[in-house]
Amino acid sequence: MAIFPQTQQSPAPYSAALRLPHLRYVGPNWYATVMGTAIVASAGVALPVHVPGLRGACTVVWALATIMLAAVLTARTGHWIAHRDQARTHLLDPAVAPFYGCLSMALLAVGGSSMVVGRDVIGHRAALAVDVVLYTAGTVIGLAAAVAIPYLMVVRHRVEPGTASPVWLLPVVAPMVSAALGPLLVPELPAGQWQEAMLLACYAMFGLSLLATLVMLPLIFARLVHQGPLPLALTPTLFLVLGPLGQSTTAVNQLADVAPGAIPAPYASGFEAFAVLYGVPVMGFALMWLALALALVVRAVRNGMTFSMTWWGFTFPVGTCVTGAAGLARHTGLTAYTWLAVALYMLLVTAWAVAGVRTLRGLLSGALLAAPQAPAPVTARTR
Repeated sequence: MAIFPQTQQSPAPYSAALRLPHLRYVGPNWYATVMGTAIVASAGVALPVHVPGLRGACTVVWALATIMLAAVLTARTGHWIAHRDQARTHLLDPAVAPFYGCLSMALLAVGGSSMVVGRDVIGHRAALAVDVVLYTAGTVIGLAAAVAIPYLMVVRHRVEPGTASPVWLLPVVAPMVSAALGPLLVPELPAGQWQEAMLLACYAMFGLSLLATLVMLPLIFARLVHQGPLPLALTPTLFLVLGPLGQSTTAVNQLADVAPGAIPAPYASGFEAFAVLYGVPVMGFALMWLALALALVVRAVRNGMTFSMTWWGFTFPVGTCVTGAAGLARHTGLTAYTWLAVALYMLLVTAWAVAGVRTLRGLLSGALLAAPQAPAPVTARTR
């Protein structure tokens, strides 16, 4: 526990810390709650089926996500003001620093859901203004995190061999979220150079994120094979691998939707073909990984896994697979993808409800605001 001087000469940051003790351990991982909530709204309206009352429910969830974003932004600002020492420690911790990518994705997720859901409440112009602000901020932060966090991993972090984690994907997947949500803004731009530049910028971020993911995935799987399953508390992070898979499938389908009129005809038709040629095999791999991750989660539960904030990893990545499957259903016309999207959405809502209730309970008890417990070292496989 930190000891603060009690004299009247105490520096301002220390007295601020005394006033805000509960913010000391509010890390960047809390943005995952915003992402996981916003995707429930966006994925719900993206479903290729009509469910009575679903859009109204998604509107309520969007409003909740917006409030949560404001609350977490406020808490994280207080954290940086009152506990700068802990904030710097987070940046230099290879287990925590990648979560700074979640700030970008939280901003982007709420901005995107404002355009597809929130406009029913606040109107198109207001929703567009909100999305422009959040998309711009989220994209800039995401691109910065995609470079800054790997830089810190190379020059400041001390990462032991065989300790690769799915959490490493968080900063590099943020530009993929920008690529998937950027198409919402393409029709709002002036025709010609502006729309084409936005479209191709989204494709550039798609490529940036995809290639970075392809660099890291082999490290993550090699860690599992050579070192065995992740510690129980980290097992839900296996679902993070679904994020770049589902989000990239969503991105190519969304970009194909807005390509006609934004780019010359020969390329526009190529974008639509690429959406199917890329999306189908990647969604197949996503389903394989989902089965593997579920099997390891079941194993972890049987071995005593209890709730932690990593459970929010069950939400946003699954939501990206919902929107990816919905996009494939739209472009292939296959009913199988429609039902896949529905099944994945049911899994998403269940995971979100469980994580939300357990998080609220932890907040009320104070358990989630206490100092985190260090996980026990894992030196060998267990049954």
